[in-house]
Amino acid sequence: MSDSYLPKDFLWGFATASYQIEGAPHEDGRADSIWDTFCRIPGKIAGGGTGDVACDSYHRTAEDIALLKETGAKSYRFSLSWSRIIPLGGRNDPVNEKGLQYYVELVDDLIAAGIVPMITLFHWDLPEELNKRYGGMLNKDEFVKDYENYARVCFKGFGSKVKYWITFNEPWCSSILGYSTGLFAPGRTSDRTKSAEGDSSTEPWIAGHSFLIAHAAAVKVYRDEFKAKDGGQIGITLNGDWTEPWDPNDPADVEACDRKLEFAICWFGDPIYLGKYPDSMRKQLGNRLPEFIPEEIALVKGSNDFYGMNHYCANYIKHKEGEADPDDFLGNLESLLKNKDGEFIGPETQSFWLRPMPLGFRKLIKWLSDRYGGPTFYVTENGTSVLGEQDLPLEKLLEDDFRVEYFRGYIGALADAHAKDGVDVRGYSAWSLMDNFEWAEGYETRFGVTYVDYEGGQKRHPKKSAKEIGKIFDKYIKKE
Repeated sequence: MSDSYLPKDFLWGFATASYQIEGAPHEDGRADSIWDTFCRIPGKIAGGGTGDVACDSYHRTAEDIALLKETGAKSYRFSLSWSRIIPLGGRNDPVNEKGLQYYVELVDDLIAAGIVPMITLFHWDLPEELNKRYGGMLNKDEFVKDYENYARVCFKGFGSKVKYWITFNEPWCSSILGYSTGLFAPGRTSDRTKSAEGDSSTEPWIAGHSFLIAHAAAVKVYRDEFKAKDGGQIGITLNGDWTEPWDPNDPADVEACDRKLEFAICWFGDPIYLGKYPDSMRKQLGNRLPEFIPEEIALVKGSNDFYGMNHYCANYIKHKEGEADPDDFLGNLESLLKNKDGEFIGPETQSFWLRPMPLGFRKLIKWLSDRYGGPTFYVTENGTSVLGEQDLPLEKLLEDDFRVEYFRGYIGALADAHAKDGVDVRGYSAWSLMDNFEWAEGYETRFGVTYVDYEGGQKRHPKKSAKEIGKIFDKYIKKE
């Protein structure tokens, strides 16, 4: 028996996101999100995939809940589609009761099945109409008011049934991939071969600033109007991976490791916990990084009841000499998969960016805990793709030993962080309950513990990992 452990009421389960699983894009009053629009642009998504059907979860919530029960999951983190609930998105636009009711029933059914719902209000799918009207996150004042209204509608709609709220999923991805590289919706970038519009040197920082203010505004609404009677908690989910120096004997590489974490995670974490943007960002970006006015920082600082953490892998970091490129968003450094000696940081997966290193998980959560004064953590995503999984025959694909080992390593590292490093972690959501639409990678990459046969009527087949993850948790969660 390991001397590491997780707390006795530890909430573990699985995560999904609305656009990745639901389908039914125009059913019961839903309108387009920026992802519906983006997927229709030829060449944006691998294989030309869209979320039009995805896992057809809109019609299969009973099957999804049965899957959760079968795994023994205690919680289910899912996201709401803003354009299902307020199809046009704005504070003066009508609420679509059918869309809201779909989620209310899902929550009721989860609770009836003994599964705790964790709701993400925004997982990248901004209503297209708000993008058209005023540029979405590029117009801070309008976006904040519309998001605050949307959040209030949701808080009211679910009441005390929902105890865990996440304002935004990975604002780094929405800001950088949506407004710098153009890889994600709405696809804005300075690269004119990819987009006719966008300025990678300024827009991601404007979008990120809007996310922070909108997050804090929604948290204020929850705390002022709902928390006392509904008894829930609210926080934001930030993504980021661990960093190791490319050359551990080069102080500039060692220093660049922290700078990478600051640009990736502390961009959002520092204002919430420390009341300002990281100095390294201000130094490199100057006045391209928006300034907080005093009222904004008063709103943002302290606006987390818990820290939602998405984490997958690690990278080697090599510093760059000289001035940073104006479009740089990493912190004037290279993020690499091999170190100076040519060693890979971890084994290969189907995702070019993902090489597992469980110890990096323990190191990162400890680093964040130290920087932010020991917040409560909920790990809101963690998981892996498997190299070549898509090409295997079904019976082989279901024996996903690589994924099982990934979970064993990462959950063990989390238990070490809790028991040995004193990190306060209360929950974990594996990504993902099932294979789904993997954004720009379309359907070519699978992250699920359940195989979804997209061509064969969306039939779900649990993989080995779906059956093993509960046993792994059983080993670590304290019994008394």
